[in-house]
Amino acid sequence: MQRKITDIVKERYGAVAASGLSSEHDGVRAVAEAFGYTPEELASIPADANMGLSCGNPIALAGLREGEVVLDLGSGGGLDVFLAAARVGPTGRAIGIDMTPEMVERARRNAQKGDADGRPYTNVEFHLASIEKLPLPDASVDVIISNCVINLAADKTAVFREMFRVLKPGGRVAVSDIALRKPLPAELEKDIQAYVGCVAGALLVGDYERGLRGAGFDAVQVLDAHADLNAYKSIDGGSGCCASAPAPASACCAPPSDAQATASGSYSCCGGPDAQKSLSVVPVLDQYDINDYAASVKVLAVKA
Repeated sequence: MQRKITDIVKERYGAVAASGLSSEHDGVRAVAEAFGYTPEELASIPADANMGLSCGNPIALAGLREGEVVLDLGSGGGLDVFLAAARVGPTGRAIGIDMTPEMVERARRNAQKGDADGRPYTNVEFHLASIEKLPLPDASVDVIISNCVINLAADKTAVFREMFRVLKPGGRVAVSDIALRKPLPAELEKDIQAYVGCVAGALLVGDYERGLRGAGFDAVQVLDAHADLNAYKSIDGGSGCCASAPAPASACCAPPSDAQATASGSYSCCGGPDAQKSLSVVPVLDQYDINDYAASVKVLAVKA
């Protein structure tokens, strides 16, 4: 089951990477600004680095300093990597990890496009890898950031363990993510599209805190950012959390297992007029105000 979910997540975000979504689209830019990015930040990086997938701004939490090594888990098109690179400067380094080849390729192209002055980024690197098994040495990173990605990991215990391993002593975590305020209704919890849309795979706030502490972290905080998750609807075709790209056929139309079946048992985009809509939880999430169940959270922790 975990492998199937991972494959569907990878295919879905491959479709996002292959799309033309960028800060040049009003809806995409509006999502980023709704979750804490300033117009100046968005203008300072390649437009293609932003695809409207954020649920917060981890750069605003991280307090980055010159010379630090920053690791972004699930770096996508490079949005947070490029912003981090500007803050850590030429003596620092910003590293992006993503499991989707199309995302890594897009991020590397963006690195060559460069900043607002057209200067290629020389202190960034992007790796194709799973955040559950990071291709980095022990104690090699000062700061870990992430943006609406850990909720998608099939094995979050492994992610937390790897985060702790690669952080230097005294290193810190500054993550934006989705967490649950309360358990989801059964039809959402079992819906594969709700999982890929950043909802059904999210941890309860208390479980998130316990998971980080269990990995060894201190000073753990999972704080509600009080953002409106309905902001994603500003992207055409979007509905619900993180939904913003054409749906891959296998994600919408794969026969659901018992664990994936919705209450209705149907996947609305299969072969019908909804086939070109974003991979969103249609119509399931439209039956709920997702803010009642899920929250954009600021996740902070320290490796003592």
